[in-house]
Amino acid sequence: MQSIALPQDSFNQQWLAAIAPEDWVNPQPADCYDLVVLGGGPAGLVAAAGAAGLGLGLKVALIERRWLGGDCLNVGCVPSKSLIAAAKAARSPVEPETFAAAMAQLRAVRSRLAVHDSAQRFQGLGVDVFLGEGRFQDPRTIAVGSQTLRFKKAVIATGTRPHVPPIPGLAAAGFVTNETLFNWVQRPDRLAILGGGPIGCELAQAFARLGTHVTLIQRRSRLLPRESAAAAAIVQRALEREGITVLTGQTVTQVDRSPLGCEIQMAQHPAIAVDEILVATGRSPNVETLNLEAAQVALGPQGIAVNDFLQTSNPRIFAAGDVCQGDRFTHAADAAARLVLQNALFTPFGLGKGRWSKVTMPRVTYTDPEVASVGWIDPGEGISPIVPGPAPRLIEVPLSQVDRAQTDRVAEGCLQVWLAPDQDQILGATLIAPHAGETIGEITLAMAAGWGLGRLAKVVHPYPTQAECIKKAADAYRKTQLSDRTRQLLAWLHRWS
Repeated sequence: MQSIALPQDSFNQQWLAAIAPEDWVNPQPADCYDLVVLGGGPAGLVAAAGAAGLGLGLKVALIERRWLGGDCLNVGCVPSKSLIAAAKAARSPVEPETFAAAMAQLRAVRSRLAVHDSAQRFQGLGVDVFLGEGRFQDPRTIAVGSQTLRFKKAVIATGTRPHVPPIPGLAAAGFVTNETLFNWVQRPDRLAILGGGPIGCELAQAFARLGTHVTLIQRRSRLLPRESAAAAAIVQRALEREGITVLTGQTVTQVDRSPLGCEIQMAQHPAIAVDEILVATGRSPNVETLNLEAAQVALGPQGIAVNDFLQTSNPRIFAAGDVCQGDRFTHAADAAARLVLQNALFTPFGLGKGRWSKVTMPRVTYTDPEVASVGWIDPGEGISPIVPGPAPRLIEVPLSQVDRAQTDRVAEGCLQVWLAPDQDQILGATLIAPHAGETIGEITLAMAAGWGLGRLAKVVHPYPTQAECIKKAADAYRKTQLSDRTRQLLAWLHRWS
């Protein structure tokens, strides 16, 4: 991975002073903490602030080894969405100065938001903040440097890092990940992105709009493999319309650095030459330095192994966020931290436990158009239904049937809703449209409340809005409830009356 120096401007100085102050002095540890949180990303911050803010006089400690705020603030959601917004506003032809301004803008936004995750703020909330690497000494003790923190309950929220595939020559040729990408101040002319998931697709479009020639290389047969085939196809066509070269079903076999740049060799395609390579091929959990064996905490397929209550194999220790969950989103980490607080602090006193399996979790890919999904969707690759028997029913509404999409000149998109066989139960939905992430919340609410699609037909949507696609889907479902025999009977009754 390439070592790229942080731009030394006022934005980064303000940002670092908040999330990693050089003059920070760790407090003297309490005799025993009610809750110790290991990791200062979204899950850890919510857990620490929530416990300290209950008004119960709990002793809470927060440990972070690098940057408070985690990936989301520092190298994830905030800088990437700032870059996407700047790229969308850019005008063609794009001048090199536009890229530098876009990168400066994302640093400015990050510095303004850093105060919310700052060490000083959490200290003011009553949290003992320890900056340094935490390591379990035994099932009830964590060491930070020379200090020892004993706890009644603990939360592991150490997040993930970029997964780098073992491609021959890649390390020697040099590459960037989301952890170094946002330090760029000069625009690369030619960029290859390895990985066609949400991060790869979002950044491919952003860099293309800022004037870079982008080649997106995906090992799988299509982009966005977690989403429906329709969503993947619409996104790919959108990227290709913007000049992005999309190569699917490709295995990178070798990378070589030359004076002309990086040459990427593939098994099924001629070699290409680029100036920079961005690796976006998934995430790996941060668990190696925690000494989990001493804590009697087991690992699982996603990282830390947890039960439905987000409890590890050590009943005193919970886990939340990317380090243990397949849903690696900031809002998922937030929800998990709240569930952990309920189960760790309230359940022992007779209050009910919360189950992660009961949480309805939406997700969004912030391309243009956006892809917003919730619940179970059919990826269209022969995946078996989640229930035995008949396959789920699909209600689909093309955006061409929605007036607002016509007035906004939306090229293409659709709403897909999957229903349980023979009943009005929403299993999941996908919306491919501009601002789809804002609209999917209505279906997420319906699923969380146990409402069927037919009930959404009673919701009045303002005209003209994109959300009318939900009404159209609900109307389409209600029409399916009229069997031919019922229609014949109603027709006869109307003639008779």
